[in-house]
Amino acid sequence: MKADQNELLTRVGPGTPCGALLRRYWQPVALVDEFDPVLDPRMASRPVKAVRALGQDLVLFRNAQGAWGLLDRDCPHRGADLSFGRNEGDGLRCPFHGWKFDVNGKCLQTPAEPTGSKLCERVRQRSYPVLERSGILFAWLGEEGAAPPPFPNFDCFAAPSSHTFAFKGLWNANWLQAFEVGIDPAHPSFLHRFLNDEALEGVGDNAAGKQFRSASAGEFGGERWPMTRIMREFHQPEISFEPTPWGMQLTALRPMTDELTHVRITHAIFPHTFVIPLSETLTITQMHLPVDDTHTYWYSVFTSFAGPVDKEAMRNQRLQYISLPDYIPKSGRHNRWGFNPEEQLTKTYLGMGEDDINVHDQWAVESMGPIQDRTREHLGTSDKVIMANRRTLLKAIETVQAGGVAPGVADASQAPAMAGPDTVDGIAPAGTWPTWWKQQVQAKRDGAPWIAGSAVRPELIE
Repeated sequence: MKADQNELLTRVGPGTPCGALLRRYWQPVALVDEFDPVLDPRMASRPVKAVRALGQDLVLFRNAQGAWGLLDRDCPHRGADLSFGRNEGDGLRCPFHGWKFDVNGKCLQTPAEPTGSKLCERVRQRSYPVLERSGILFAWLGEEGAAPPPFPNFDCFAAPSSHTFAFKGLWNANWLQAFEVGIDPAHPSFLHRFLNDEALEGVGDNAAGKQFRSASAGEFGGERWPMTRIMREFHQPEISFEPTPWGMQLTALRPMTDELTHVRITHAIFPHTFVIPLSETLTITQMHLPVDDTHTYWYSVFTSFAGPVDKEAMRNQRLQYISLPDYIPKSGRHNRWGFNPEEQLTKTYLGMGEDDINVHDQWAVESMGPIQDRTREHLGTSDKVIMANRRTLLKAIETVQAGGVAPGVADASQAPAMAGPDTVDGIAPAGTWPTWWKQQVQAKRDGAPWIAGSAVRPELIE
């Protein structure tokens, strides 16, 4: 990739071409959990947070009626930081001169001005629409006065609260390299390789590493194989992709015998979300918020197609590796991501732990540097998804610059198509795997209590 292209795709601040594109999409800016006094006692008396997204400094707060407000952080009077403002129930007051703003940015008071002053009526702080979905607060940072696109009705947002859990973490790197690691179908065979397997019984708990060892659907030689063994022993996937209304459907086939093949279907939702299976009944939808050019928050929604999720257990398991209140990983460049050379020889390919495979991805993302220098890379056939996504991103930037509509979930005309998307991970008959995976998905959907009774998805009908 040329240096100017790399620059174009990675810079996201106000006034940048990529930033203009990304502002056409709803962006995750906080977890609802961040306002839970149990997790952050400061929120009991003052539900106000400084947030940063797409290189913009913002303040997020909740008023006494429970409404969310997201405003530019610099007070329109003389630029003081509104994240230190007084939350007075009906609005946020700047401590500098007492100017007060409601959740919509309307100026309520300018108390130092003379009696009868009309200044307040002429001032408005820029505010941004906020939606709450599946435990995440989403904001639309597009041009003032422009209408945001409909929010997509993907499974992770359609499922009830009882069947979803949301979490996040900060990576010290650019958004694009974070997303590209996630959509790479080849990397699990190496980055997440376990050198030995555990018994399948009792491993389906909330530890990501243990879930990665859970059984893949289907049998091989009369046995149910853990995904770790399949990824380790069949490490040259046949990768293909096809366009979807939201981005790409990715297929990775790992032929095992003449009769059987391992099938993994995942999705890339443009511009920075992927959907993958974690088990036969649990999916992960992971979004990547560009905080600025060199920092990214990943947001994950775990969606159950079986029973309710145990949010507290899932949260507590992940808090072993992430520090509140800012969701900062305990491992990182400062401690070499917990690298253990002995483990690398005997347990894992990477040597950075067995229970939290998220740190594996963190290392891959952060070790490239704050912004990956793509002029130095040498891509191969297994990188075809990466190349396709970059072409889509370049074309989308060009389209928006020309005044066109951004693709995928930013295109309101495509809103009815934003459902699913469906994933699978399993051992299938080699000749009929396209039918097999759709049958697996339909069985999963038929078993989901929150989908029961709904119509069969048209694309699952032969």
